[in-house]
Amino acid sequence: MSGSVHHNRIPRMLDIGFAKSALPKSGALVLLLEEGEPLAGDLLSSVDEATGGAVLRALAAAEFKGRAGSNCVILAPGAGLSRVIAIGIGKPDSLTQRGAEEAGGNVVPLLARETHAAIAAGGLSAELAAAVAMGAALRSYRFDRYRTKEKAEDKPRLSKLAILAAQPVKAREAWAPLKATVEGVFISRDLVSEPANILTPAEMADRCVALEKLGLKVEVLGPKEMTKLGFGALMGVAMGSANEPRMVVMHWNGVSGGKKPAKSAAPPIAFIGKGVTFDTGGISIKPAAGMEDMKWDMAGAGAVVGLMATLAGRKAKVDVVGLVGLVENMPSGTAQRPGDVVTSYSGQTIEVLNTDAEGRLVLADVIHYCQEQFNPRFMIDLATLTGAIIVALGQEYAGLFSNDDELASQIASVAEETGEKTWRMPLADAYDRGLKSDIADMKNIAGRYGGAITAAQFIQRFVQGGKPWVHLDIAGTAWSSKDTATTPKGATAFGVRLLDRLVSAHYENS
Repeated sequence: MSGSVHHNRIPRMLDIGFAKSALPKSGALVLLLEEGEPLAGDLLSSVDEATGGAVLRALAAAEFKGRAGSNCVILAPGAGLSRVIAIGIGKPDSLTQRGAEEAGGNVVPLLARETHAAIAAGGLSAELAAAVAMGAALRSYRFDRYRTKEKAEDKPRLSKLAILAAQPVKAREAWAPLKATVEGVFISRDLVSEPANILTPAEMADRCVALEKLGLKVEVLGPKEMTKLGFGALMGVAMGSANEPRMVVMHWNGVSGGKKPAKSAAPPIAFIGKGVTFDTGGISIKPAAGMEDMKWDMAGAGAVVGLMATLAGRKAKVDVVGLVGLVENMPSGTAQRPGDVVTSYSGQTIEVLNTDAEGRLVLADVIHYCQEQFNPRFMIDLATLTGAIIVALGQEYAGLFSNDDELASQIASVAEETGEKTWRMPLADAYDRGLKSDIADMKNIAGRYGGAITAAQFIQRFVQGGKPWVHLDIAGTAWSSKDTATTPKGATAFGVRLLDRLVSAHYENS
């Protein structure tokens, strides 16, 4: 690969600890304050007394009321503290886990010049205190491995964060699985952030193999194996690139403690990701403007890898298989042409009218392989599949398509809890008819209108026997153009937290 720099590490995150509530002797102190008068909160009276009333005077001057998302920064208030930061958490008794995460995340940018800080969370339950820690950790992510000349003063300094809790032991226990989730999110964000000259299909497969240290079992299929199997759809996409394709199968056998499941064991659940490590569009080439963004056309696969790392990291009591199809879509003398007909692994033939509608071709073979090999309980695929879903939903919601109402409903409920929001879109025969080809079983596009829906209809043709299935089109949510409370600008790892919560809420130990 060109210019390879190999990284097999779990990305660095904040060193977060838990301790009993006590006034720190140095650094920054963050107060989580409820909305209302008079202001009251954990350690507020103590720090105000220690600073000679400076804190309450500053809050009054700033007209700080504790509204959710508001903040007030008080510099050098005294008592050895470099700053006191008040963060509003809204009305009493209305704080949710998501709200606690956002409060923790909102703290991090305000602490960029500090090396260590403490968040006073003594008024919160152990679970909410752990959620504050999670939000702070998620917001602290930074992809800087290629910045060689960044000045020290431009780098964030925060490395240690103490959560001051009423029940620090219980909060630390609640934090353990959340920490595994954050690490999975960071792995996904790292993959999606990598430039395409580094993260080729082979390199991404190698990084999946490196996660065996977490207890995953990983298999890699190369072009010879996939050609022999008959992966005509996936291999067709890869024809134009000098970087060979891969398919990676990751197993987490949580029910049997990491051992191979017994033949009598219940079938696993399956997650499948589109992994186009760079998408030029192939012969149907994209416009030059913005093409650099297509390094993250593998974000669906990145989410599946991060999810599998999360499940292994927290030792989830569930059997899961994660599959990712990894290709690079390039124009060349060997590239697939518009009008070519390929035979998919399922045996169905596809007339490829547009080589830029390639992700669905990759998913077609991987989805059929998943069913044939593992007969999963259900399948969920994630893909940055269409620009049409961004036109429909913007960057706020992922498009959700499903043949199973119960599974779709479960995802919708956990989407609200995690903030990784989904919106269900229709599937219908009227859309499917647009895929009819004059010379093959189907074509890979169906015209201009309803493009996200007809793409989902195409994928559904490879879901056999009514197998419960969900397709998440994450083209609008995989990358953020601005900072949010828990996600810095850039790769979001959308899907990792959503599907981890789905597993823990509905399928673990069941």
